[in-house]
Amino acid sequence: MIDQLATRPRTRSLRNLTVEAVPAPSLSLLIQFDFDSTRIKPESLPALTNLAQAMKSDKLATARFAIEGHTDAKGGAAYNLKLSEQRAQAVRALLKAQGVDESRLAAAGKGASEPANPADPNAAENRRVRIVNLE
Repeated sequence: MIDQLATRPRTRSLRNLTVEAVPAPSLSLLIQFDFDSTRIKPESLPALTNLAQAMKSDKLATARFAIEGHTDAKGGAAYNLKLSEQRAQAVRALLKAQGVDESRLAAAGKGASEPANPADPNAAENRRVRIVNLE
């Protein structure tokens, strides 16, 4: 988990310089919530505990993270956006309670706009939280 979220070292070379866009390190977690709720289900707590420990590790101790909440396509767009924001805030609050400095955590909702499974917008895997290293 730590290696998935850690930034890669940057190298420079003037000879044969190649510039490549590299996406920020991220991790998608299937965090389960009660239906139509922001309450995190108990079976998701071990993954979040591991995430908090990783965020407090020496390798990630100064990193800042975006917590992106995502929903499936069931329901209206405005409702899903609000629900995804509230779920991201719930994960942020849990990480804070486990000792991660809240100034390192930015929560945002994406609604159903970025499905993990575009072929099935209502699939369970679209209801997730994505953690992105902002360094």
